[in-house]
Amino acid sequence: MNVTIALDAMGGDYGPQVVVPAALKVLSEMINVKLILIGDQDLLNNLVAAHRGELGTRLTIQHASQKVEMDETPSQALRAKKDSSMRIAINLVKSRKADACVSAGNTGALMAIARFVLKTLPGIDRPAIVSALPTIRGHCYMLDLGANVDSSAQNLYQFALMGSVLASAIDSIKEPSVGLLNIGSEIIKGNERIKQAGRMLSQSHLNYAGFIEGDDVYEGRVDVVVCDGFVGNVALKSSEGVARMVRHYLQESFQRNYLTRFAGFLVFPVLKAFRQRMDPRRYNGANLLGLNGVVIKSHGGADITAFAHAIHIAVIEARKDVPKHISAHLEPWLSEGQVV
Repeated sequence: MNVTIALDAMGGDYGPQVVVPAALKVLSEMINVKLILIGDQDLLNNLVAAHRGELGTRLTIQHASQKVEMDETPSQALRAKKDSSMRIAINLVKSRKADACVSAGNTGALMAIARFVLKTLPGIDRPAIVSALPTIRGHCYMLDLGANVDSSAQNLYQFALMGSVLASAIDSIKEPSVGLLNIGSEIIKGNERIKQAGRMLSQSHLNYAGFIEGDDVYEGRVDVVVCDGFVGNVALKSSEGVARMVRHYLQESFQRNYLTRFAGFLVFPVLKAFRQRMDPRRYNGANLLGLNGVVIKSHGGADITAFAHAIHIAVIEARKDVPKHISAHLEPWLSEGQVV
């Protein structure tokens, strides 16, 4: 299946210096993919000039006279940046000229613009940011990772539904298990909002596994982990910090003296495999789930490998048509008045 992905080439910490090489990398790896670079036309033309002959029509450039800065408020970006690379990328998804878009830009602005332009799916109150996380058993999907710092029990219920559909569509899991992140696994634990969401999920058709704790996430106890954006973002950033600390201590330990360096040389293949498996770049690319279109958020500091992975995620989700799958699961519930 041919897909077209719109790329916000001006977003993130590094802009075109990362986005363009990442785009070229993806085009060399995937045949049935077309990319649209959106940003400063002269700058982008200069960066891709040497590759024009080999790319043909698979890479096109669309000019944008503005870009959304990383420190801009969502309201500023929404009102004053209608010709920004971010806005144009989302508009291309809206007009069906692109099947998905990817941006490493301002998260708040991306969510605000995407929600304004694409709207949420019927029955979904708020979009959620979802991403895959590595676990002992493979990976799980966690949401929300920062879009909604305050979420009602109904929001958490909707996140669980969307996450379950995503895991089913992407990983072909018939009945993904869903866990609600809490301070304990007992039903008496947590605040009233969490308890209410737990009751709602236990009465749903989802494969609800109950409350899970933070250490259960990386043990791979469930396929989908549900929480509000405040908890999810703190958990994600804490995990990234722990991963960096482990890598730092390993490197420091093996460089301590000649003997430890020799030991490091002997186990280098194991360390290399460990580093690759734990490489956060392999999990870059979070879906703004619940929108009427596929929008992928890349980490602002992503390098070429990480941004290329985010494009891969966009291609997969566009081909799977995740919003359509969510809508299909919501329809019977809407007709019965179960989703409000």
